[in-house]
Amino acid sequence: MPTLSLYLSPMAASQSLPSFRHSLRRRRLHHPNVSSTPLPSTSLYLKPTPTAATTGTATATATAIATSSLSAAAAGSFPLSTDTASAISFDELDRLLTAKNFRQADEETRRLLIALAGEAAQKRGYVYFSEVQFIAADDLKAIDDLWQKYSDGKFGYSVQKRIFEKMNGDFTKLFKKLGWMKKLDTEIEQYNYRAFPTEFIWELTEETPEGHLPLTNALRGTQLMSKILSHPAFGDAIEGETEEKREEKVAEDAIGGLKKGLKSMSDRLFKRDYSF
Repeated sequence: MPTLSLYLSPMAASQSLPSFRHSLRRRRLHHPNVSSTPLPSTSLYLKPTPTAATTGTATATATAIATSSLSAAAAGSFPLSTDTASAISFDELDRLLTAKNFRQADEETRRLLIALAGEAAQKRGYVYFSEVQFIAADDLKAIDDLWQKYSDGKFGYSVQKRIFEKMNGDFTKLFKKLGWMKKLDTEIEQYNYRAFPTEFIWELTEETPEGHLPLTNALRGTQLMSKILSHPAFGDAIEGETEEKREEKVAEDAIGGLKKGLKSMSDRLFKRDYSF
């Protein structure tokens, strides 16, 4: 049997390779479902691995998105703490006083004081006298300014402060002057606290006592009222009252000096002469 030679000449090899490729293309055309298995990948065709820069950029982007989401949630979804200035609004008090709804305005004032005094006061539902110091002067003055504005200067803490000074710090006299106490129908002159809320005056009239509102509960004692009226927010009222008293004293001294001067002149002019 003749021996088959496995040797191909260079020309035969160059001719047989295109024939093989052509045959392969024909098989793919006639059998489209036959998948061609790719050649094993070499190091030249490996998929690029993420570099440090790429990883860092992706991490930074994810962090930025997360931070942005948290910021948006904090601004909209989550309620602000009541101990922040932005959480306290005086709009409702302004609205009630504008409408001359003094009864509800007094309740709103009480609510604001509790909110401004801190978390302990909020849980308790009322303010201890020792917590008044935690209320910012600007906030307390804002409340007072609204009361004065919508009452033509008749209501407010600073108004009560001036009256308190004129009463020489006597709370009984102050409460009588504010109309918080009523005279009893007895043979002996006696006073008692008015019943809340029916016996208080919730209208602004000529008969309404000056400083009648806002109310401060005096049934637990006078320390709370004392701390409110002595708050730094009303330092201007104290200075104004002191200046007023100083001017009154100067006027009294001037009048007294004038009287003494006139008396001395009168004595000189009409001095009796007993020399005859």
